[in-house]
Amino acid sequence: MDLGTTHSLVGVWRDGVELIPNALGEVLTPSVVSLDDSGTIVVGAAARERLGSHPDRTVAAFKRYMGTPRRLALGTQTFRAEELASFVIRALRADAEAWLGEPVTEAVVTVPAYFSDAQRRATRLAGELAGLKVERVLNEPTAAALAYGLSAGSVGQDGSVLVFDLGGGTFDVSVLDIHGGIVEVRASAGDNFLGGEDFDDALVAWFVAQTGLPAPGALDAGPQGLLLAAWLRRAAEAARRRLSTHDSATMAVQLPDGTRAEALLTAEAFAALAEPLLERLRRPIARALADSRIRPAELAQVVLAGGATRMPLVRKEAARLFGRLPLHGIDPDEVVARGAAVQAGLKMRAAALQDVVLTDVAPYTLGISVMEPGGGSSDGDTGRMLPVIERNTVVPASRLRSVVPAQDFQRQVQVRIYQGESRLVRDNIALGSFSLALVPRRMQDQSIAVRFTYDIDGILEVSASSEADGTSRRIVIRHGADAPEVHDTAERRAVLSALQLHPRDGAAHRLLLARAERLYEELLGAGRETLGQAIDRFDAALHAQDPEGVHDAARALATVLQRIEPGHPT
Repeated sequence: MDLGTTHSLVGVWRDGVELIPNALGEVLTPSVVSLDDSGTIVVGAAARERLGSHPDRTVAAFKRYMGTPRRLALGTQTFRAEELASFVIRALRADAEAWLGEPVTEAVVTVPAYFSDAQRRATRLAGELAGLKVERVLNEPTAAALAYGLSAGSVGQDGSVLVFDLGGGTFDVSVLDIHGGIVEVRASAGDNFLGGEDFDDALVAWFVAQTGLPAPGALDAGPQGLLLAAWLRRAAEAARRRLSTHDSATMAVQLPDGTRAEALLTAEAFAALAEPLLERLRRPIARALADSRIRPAELAQVVLAGGATRMPLVRKEAARLFGRLPLHGIDPDEVVARGAAVQAGLKMRAAALQDVVLTDVAPYTLGISVMEPGGGSSDGDTGRMLPVIERNTVVPASRLRSVVPAQDFQRQVQVRIYQGESRLVRDNIALGSFSLALVPRRMQDQSIAVRFTYDIDGILEVSASSEADGTSRRIVIRHGADAPEVHDTAERRAVLSALQLHPRDGAAHRLLLARAERLYEELLGAGRETLGQAIDRFDAALHAQDPEGVHDAARALATVLQRIEPGHPT
């Protein structure tokens, strides 16, 4: 499974990669969740349409909040990001079971390479809440490299490959060596808050400046304010996509009072708006190349992944940075899911993959807080970071560092665990802490061994032991101070399972109705009245459960929608 910010996909290895379509026949399922009036969870394209008609009951781009305590509202109910992700996984699982004709209990799930320990654990928890055992958490650029490495003629030669993965919400860059079926990750870097969503934000800011409309952050949280904010983002996304194939795009929004705000955006103006974001792309690339000790000219290929790499300005920037045209022979929206399916095949020990070996690296430096000799405390304000496992160490890895108490005759030490690259721990991310009891001794007689073990799924285990008396403590890092305990997870899974997903066999009708409701919110006058009548007829036919009547009413509604919004992909 590729659990993406904008879209999610699911695939399977059956003597090769097969991507599994959803109930609408599409392999891309929008990562959007909505709660309808009956309390049923709607996932995918229909939920995406409800962003424009029911923004207070619909959430998108929640992947950015994985592993945080933030709660997002669907109507009067609130959910953590991993709980919303579990609804998407449940929908993907239902699609897979319908396609395969058998139960699905285990999965490989991809994450951005630069996801933290907290975010990786949240992703695994999302799978568990959906009733799946997550067999492997796989880095997205590594998955993309697997897909290209096993695609005949895609890479064309062994050597060093840089994967440039810009999705809806995250950016990753990884440098890998591919030699005779061995895929070895050399270095990874990235930005967990840089993606297509940020380019849309830049367009919205430009548009409100051009038209004098209030910025989304200045709008009230009432229904009209939420609707206008949703329409602005939808218009920005449409303009960005049009600029992928045209030199200009008109960004327009129909306002609630019936007036229309619009502005013409040229590709040149968009490039100027996007320059700060392109600069943010360059920094992780420079770090990954420096860590891997590879110059751009030494790369055999550059591979693009993620839907946001469809933007011409991003492809031009990649070509400029590396002095060559990047590969995009595999659909960038699909390449990560294809690589995840290859990894599933590796877990199955598929015969066709018996010569393939995959290694990965730790994306962050992991360490503990210590004090300088003769200094103050080692707490979060003044402590120094002592690296135990440095970034881009090949995993699985286990490393040991020895430290001593800060004072003579201490009865305990506090082991504080951090990730990040800064010298001071206050500038890094706290992962957790625990206490180790000591038999009081002089400092020179009290050595403490701290061991970090980091597995291939990005899960960290930390232990500390007194070498004098053998006292030890061991913990597996949880994702945050308020992370759910095991029994809380089981309880929450039961609560979430009680919320029913909208049935697959009604997906097409659900999407048609959601699109109609979204357009009804945007229209005024005679057009709105005509559409309302068509919706009423379709709704009545659905309640009557007359197949022929439903078919006729659906066709009539679709005709009205096509007249209002010609060329819409649904």
